[in-house]
Amino acid sequence: MMGDRTKIQEALFYEFRLEDHVPAGHLLRSIDRFVDLDGLREHLRPFYSGTGRPSIDPELIIRMLIVGYVMGIRSERRLCEEVHLNLAYRWFCGLGLNGPVPDHSTFSKNRHGRFRESDLLRQMFEMTVRQCIAKGLVGGEGFAVDASTIKADANRQRSVPSPDKLPIEAAQRAVREYFSVLDDAAFGSATPVQPKYISPVDPAARWNAASGGLAYYAYCTNYLIDLKSAVIMDVETTTAIRQAEVTAQRRMIERTQETFGIWPERLAADTAYGSAENLAWLVHERGIEPHIPVFDKSARQDGTFERRDFTYDHVHDLYVCPGGQELKQQWRKINSDQPNASPDNLLRYRSSKLACDVCTLKPKCCPNQPNRKVLRSIHEGARDMARDIALTDAYIISRRERKKVEMLFAHLKRILKIDRLRLRGPNGARDEFHLAAAAQNLRKMAKLIPPGAPALST
Repeated sequence: MMGDRTKIQEALFYEFRLEDHVPAGHLLRSIDRFVDLDGLREHLRPFYSGTGRPSIDPELIIRMLIVGYVMGIRSERRLCEEVHLNLAYRWFCGLGLNGPVPDHSTFSKNRHGRFRESDLLRQMFEMTVRQCIAKGLVGGEGFAVDASTIKADANRQRSVPSPDKLPIEAAQRAVREYFSVLDDAAFGSATPVQPKYISPVDPAARWNAASGGLAYYAYCTNYLIDLKSAVIMDVETTTAIRQAEVTAQRRMIERTQETFGIWPERLAADTAYGSAENLAWLVHERGIEPHIPVFDKSARQDGTFERRDFTYDHVHDLYVCPGGQELKQQWRKINSDQPNASPDNLLRYRSSKLACDVCTLKPKCCPNQPNRKVLRSIHEGARDMARDIALTDAYIISRRERKKVEMLFAHLKRILKIDRLRLRGPNGARDEFHLAAAAQNLRKMAKLIPPGAPALST
């Protein structure tokens, strides 16, 4: 028998408890255990006026931002709509059934003002790292570092040829930020090469074609992660070039040591971090084992002897060629205080022309030169250490574990949907990357630590 349609009957009184309607296994219920915003008000108090009408609760704004980044809601307009309709979102934000949802404009006003002035989003990210450390998710022995390009909110078909053509008269916020970071090693000073194209709406974004398809304007997000549970220890925003990635790696390692008192025994990375200068910084200044492929361009394509065919004598500071002849920096004493290394930090070892003229291996060694020259970096000791580490089983393990960084970037773009930025300028990119990294750490804790479980053993 067909049933009758049930009509809504208005009741005079309702008994409704929001807590009972949020499932026990909901992601936000698991994350709420690790969101510690107790010191938020005191941190922001100096940035609020002592008079006037009370503002929107900053904890509500932060909790709504966490909901947006954890659940992959990119639009702040849509976020306000979802929080208004979704019971779980209301419960997480502490709004109840009748609590008003702030207007979307509240986010930009606070972000461009007191949030950036107080570096609040950075503090919130560090809060998640401290929670991971307290819960035993951080081993502190092995770290990995890498960078990924994220498209900027800039039209690839609109550009100006030089910074002089930027609209200074009616300068936007992103343009002002661009001029403020021209001397920053992660942005303007990362390379002396001027970009071919500059976006008029976000000039700090770099023209990039690393993906192999159409070029686009982009920023780089740099992650330093702990290899035990893939917790993000630090995040840094840079322009989308390789030199800036090395600068970001140094900043993140130093900041992690200063903030949390943790620095790794080994660091896993790809060849982009294998320059002689960077390897020397890791080995000699930080005491970190570089599980990194050496960036080496000494290979030859003409079939002649390469640098690895020459044996270096550490005691006498010379090379020995396959024919048994010596290559020295100086064949006679010169009374000079000038250093042996040139401005490119390379030492030059040369053989004797007389020895090369009678050598039977000359056609395979230096057929077009009177004698052979071998270049050696002043940081070659660190490079040799990295080459020796590359022959160990620990290096193979590190290379496999380094893929955890790539997995985090895939999660960032596919699950959190941050494959294109919504905010412009270096500060806008920094805000988004801090919030995204905090959301990933929160999701990590919610996954690895079930409700009621004790902290993991370290």
